[in-house]
Amino acid sequence: MNRFLKPAFLMFFALITILAQGQNAKRYHKTGLDFIKAGSYVDAIDQFSRAIDLDPKNATHYIQRAIAYEREGNKKMSAEDYDRAIIFTKEKQQGELYYNSGGLYYDLGDYEKARQQLEKATLLNKKHLQSFQVLARTLIKLAQFEAANKAISTAIKLDKRSAENFYYQGLIHEGLQDYVNAEASFAKALSARRNYLDALLSMAKTKITLNKTGDADATIRQALAIDPRNKTALYLRSTLSVKRLEYLNAINDISTILAVSPEDEEMYFVRGLYYQEFKQHQNAINDFNKVLALNPSNAEAYYRRGWSHEETQNFAAAMKDYESLASLAEHNIQAGRLLENARKRLFELSREQRPPEIFILEPNQKDKYALELPLQKNEITIRGKVKDESPIKFVKVNGAEVPFNMENEMAVFTATIQTINSESINVSAVDVYDNVQSVDYTIFRTEINPPQVFLIAPYASDNNEVYLSSNDPRLYVEGRIQDESLMKSIFIEGATASYKVNDLNPQFSATIDILNKNRFTVRATDAYGNETVKTFSINRESLAFAEDSPMGKTWVVFIENSNYRTFASLDGPASDVTLMKSALANYKIHNLIHKKDMTKEDLEKFFSIELRDLTRSNQVNSVMIWYAGHGKFINDTGYWIPIDARRDDEFTYYNINALRASMQTYPKTLTHTLVITDACESGPTFYQAMRASPQEKSCDDWTATRFRSSQVLSSAGYEMAADRSQFTRTFANSLLNNTTSCIPIDKIVNQVTIAVEQTGLQRPKFGKISGLEDEGGTFFFVSKE
Repeated sequence: MNRFLKPAFLMFFALITILAQGQNAKRYHKTGLDFIKAGSYVDAIDQFSRAIDLDPKNATHYIQRAIAYEREGNKKMSAEDYDRAIIFTKEKQQGELYYNSGGLYYDLGDYEKARQQLEKATLLNKKHLQSFQVLARTLIKLAQFEAANKAISTAIKLDKRSAENFYYQGLIHEGLQDYVNAEASFAKALSARRNYLDALLSMAKTKITLNKTGDADATIRQALAIDPRNKTALYLRSTLSVKRLEYLNAINDISTILAVSPEDEEMYFVRGLYYQEFKQHQNAINDFNKVLALNPSNAEAYYRRGWSHEETQNFAAAMKDYESLASLAEHNIQAGRLLENARKRLFELSREQRPPEIFILEPNQKDKYALELPLQKNEITIRGKVKDESPIKFVKVNGAEVPFNMENEMAVFTATIQTINSESINVSAVDVYDNVQSVDYTIFRTEINPPQVFLIAPYASDNNEVYLSSNDPRLYVEGRIQDESLMKSIFIEGATASYKVNDLNPQFSATIDILNKNRFTVRATDAYGNETVKTFSINRESLAFAEDSPMGKTWVVFIENSNYRTFASLDGPASDVTLMKSALANYKIHNLIHKKDMTKEDLEKFFSIELRDLTRSNQVNSVMIWYAGHGKFINDTGYWIPIDARRDDEFTYYNINALRASMQTYPKTLTHTLVITDACESGPTFYQAMRASPQEKSCDDWTATRFRSSQVLSSAGYEMAADRSQFTRTFANSLLNNTTSCIPIDKIVNQVTIAVEQTGLQRPKFGKISGLEDEGGTFFFVSKE
């Protein structure tokens, strides 16, 4: 193409594209209109959204979507679409859109936003009656009565026959406490509409305020003629009855309201007040009980009920109500206003002379007046509680006042103090009646944490179960202690264990008799008498596995990482591990270790120290390590992602070359090592790839089982794990569907490779682990039968 013609061609092509998009937008818009007519508002919203994607500056798309949103019931989205339409609409046409938006914000209760939109609507169209009406109502909600008066005055000029305009003008005058003009406005509203119930009720209320009780009574009768059970009318009539001291009539009107609305908290409260004024305090208490059942935070109900309890000489109940009021005062403005009077009443009703009781929660008490403090600590936290019939004025520790909180009617305090060269700690408490309790606690130096016991050989599962590898009636037990203090004694099934007495956290060992026993106990006591007794159960079910299996003692280690802190959490690893456990149930596996949600430090410590010591002490011959979780492949290196890894910090990942380095220190008794990583490519620095599909071997071939093998199989992905693993499913199915006495990893690799390639994923990688001894053997899964 001529280079001078090329720009013109590109412009023509762009124009054709824009025109095509415009046509598509119109088509979506028309379909949206059809859906609105059919009442299918969700579908209409979808069509207008598509039109907006193609033609985002077309106001009509937003307007029609706003209509659909409003009819569908989503007023917030509707208002926001009108706001967007305004941006792409000429100023002369914006008034109606501002009105629509403002009305919706009013309905949503966002009165400030409604005011902004409606003021713009009235500026653009000074004759739009509805804009001024809704603006006036909005300003009433905001208590901006002067501005509301201007808006309603304009509305009245536009429509002098509207009863609503005069009604809202009356409400505005009422808000301005101009009750004379309020009365006049309500009269105009009733002149325009004789049976306007809201105007009648407001008129009656205003007349009561102006002390025109006769006129108010007549207005209320007119309202009740329209609605005989109207709550406001009945309530207003009850207030007139109270003014005339006709309490029975007042109570009857409120009872009529409650017959219609039996859960009306406000009316129960009003009737309770009437009963109090009528000196019927038990009836008042019954009504305040109902109020508090409906709303336990009603402060005035507690105060009023307390007063009636006092009047009936039930001082204990009165005190309880005033105490409840005090507990509400911090977060309840009304309670705060009532609290001063309640406190005065409560103070005198509650007066007593018993001193407070002090209880120490932390540190532990050696006896009633002695505290046990750790040897190495010169600063401690002391926590306690004070029990008293009266409120606590203050609590002091070593003469310094400390803060406290009320919990379960007790003052709970916490203080951090220095204990250098201290022989005692003083705690004192004083209540509001100046009753005093002071206690000196002698300091007894010790540490109080019991030792922690961990077995190395035989290995103990998380539920303290050990698996035996022989029928020897004598069992060699090896473990370690973790404690702050030196050990006083360690016994294993009554036999004294061997350990270095002067070492902190010593390793220990002993050979014990387990003939006819199904458990044994380790008892460890530190220098301060803190003791741990830990019982381990003996599992002999797997004894035959190591004896007749060509793989010897075989362990499987699962690493399941699911709950990540910065990476996406996964459901897949848990189900994958469960599936693999089920698949391995029919194979000779001597022991299974399942580690969950490991940090980088956990992974490094486990593979470099713990698993090394476990395979050595337990003389493990074959081990399979299975990793399920997120992985990464970066710069020809595979990484497992610990749960505490940071997305942007490669250093926080676990480099699986570190796994290889750790395995190089594992004992020579370990003949077969197999690493399965269902997360990522392991990388050429970790393994030597096979040049062709692996040749399946037979477990009858003694060279395959006796010669060393160090093998790795990885899913070969480059990115993070998915929650559904074809790799794992095929691996498990290969084991589950095997009908032979054993199945080599080579055969499973071939089956997994075929299944994964059929899904379009990368071919899994299988090979030898670089740097680990491999003599051409292979890993076999040996069936139990």
